[in-house]
Amino acid sequence: MHPHTMLVIGVMLGAGAPAKVTTAQPVDPTPPTQAAQPFDDASSVERLRAEAAALLVDVKEPGPRRFLVATSYLPMHGDRELFVNRAARAYLTPDQYHALAEAERAGYESRMVTEHEYYYTKYGSPMAYIRPIELICEHLGGGWDPLKDRRVLDFGYGTIGHLRLLASIGVDAVGVDVDPMLPALYREPDDTGEVQGVPMGEETMPNGRVTLVHGRWPAEAEAVEKVGKGFDVILSKNTLKNGYINPEHPVDPRMLVRLGVSNEAFLGKVAEALKPGGLFVIYNICPAQDPDPAKWKPWADGRCPFTREQIDAAGFDVLAFDKDDDEAARRVGRALQWHIGPGAMDLEADLYAHYTILRRRDASPAPHSPTPARPVVAP
Repeated sequence: MHPHTMLVIGVMLGAGAPAKVTTAQPVDPTPPTQAAQPFDDASSVERLRAEAAALLVDVKEPGPRRFLVATSYLPMHGDRELFVNRAARAYLTPDQYHALAEAERAGYESRMVTEHEYYYTKYGSPMAYIRPIELICEHLGGGWDPLKDRRVLDFGYGTIGHLRLLASIGVDAVGVDVDPMLPALYREPDDTGEVQGVPMGEETMPNGRVTLVHGRWPAEAEAVEKVGKGFDVILSKNTLKNGYINPEHPVDPRMLVRLGVSNEAFLGKVAEALKPGGLFVIYNICPAQDPDPAKWKPWADGRCPFTREQIDAAGFDVLAFDKDDDEAARRVGRALQWHIGPGAMDLEADLYAHYTILRRRDASPAPHSPTPARPVVAP
């Protein structure tokens, strides 16, 4: 077993037995998706546990620490077969493929998806969510369990790992995305639905839930209905970038995120889906921008895509607007070893982060009293 994995499991000793367990979104090249060399001898779940252990060194608050410790209970998965039509950018489950007429199968080829791809997909480690999780916990008031019994929507979720972790510590986690691979990949009954709460010290977290929605929210009525309302938090990481929504230079349209509604209408739908006092959190990690307009990178402009005037008109108070989070993002990068191995980054010169946090204005935040509990991890 990898020593970092032993560290994560070590902080859980005595906690009990593990539980059984838009338009096309562009592939954001930041951060690198290739695994760092030191973790290459571990399974994907062990790698996630090792990454969590490395992050625990700098994460001090109980809420985000619970998110990290919950990696000790992530289920392992074998390979899964998909049928892929690259020209059509279409993905089918084996049942869907075999239900096609022979002529309709042309262009599809079998592809095995590994456990690594199950948790990392093409967007990288779900542990990169730790900074927005920290910020969310802080703005929900902190305490031992700021996420417990919360309802959270991730716009452009990209991978299931962080949603599963949130659900295992008592969150009703909903992810919406347009990537056609995701509904074919996350197709088994135990991928979604109720998730058993995990032990944390002497406390067992309440059961949570994972719901995945495929569609252009909020442009499509069906997606709006499936996503629902009443969220405490709506989060978007590396999807709502100014460069994707409001590009300053002409770029390949495939690199952009088309909301399907105006910026004003999008913000209005976000406010409508939030509880009174709910949070809208935009967190973006970016590389350095190329000064040559011909080489301009939409993914490098991570500023908030909405103006303060649009935000105010939609009924939000601004808690933070385009706040620099470079140093915190670089700490995460060092812990996840983005600076080591193939695709290594220069963290000081090529890793930047911004975040914007808005609160729906028309009422005070919903009451939420943290439940007193013993610390769940070693200080």
